Amino acid sequence: MYKNVLIPVLLDDSQDYAATFDVARAIGNADAQFTLLHVMEAVPAFVRAEIPTDIIDDTRVHLSKKLEQVAKKLRNAIPLLVTGHAGRTIVDHAQEHGTDCIIVASHKPGLEDYFLGSTAARVVRHAPCAVHVIR
Repeated sequence: MYKNVLIPVLLDDSQDYAATFDVARAIGNADAQFTLLHVMEAVPAFVRAEIPTDIIDDTRVHLSKKLEQVAKKLRNAIPLLVTGHAGRTIVDHAQEHGTDCIIVASHKPGLEDYFLGSTAARVVRHAPCAVHVIR
């Protein structure tokens, strides 16, 4: 049983969190803490200069609210919105916060990553803890 579980989430309409949260409840201790992490990809500076700042700020606020709504579906869940490269940021967060287990969903693969999505594959390869991949 795990005490500190990291659950990276993709905040789009295609992701169903039911299976992921079922696994989290099954493997977590009674007092387990679940961190729901959404990583906003960093916008390159040359692109950011052309985007009004209110659009980026509004997007961040919208994602924060959506993440809070998702977090209400899992007890002891803490929503966390960060900016960075998804695979690297997930692994770094796990290392810095003593994560026991990462539960990551994998999308349907393309030719470049036949068995796992690229983010899930990076997490599996580099995570400092156990990783459960939900398909």
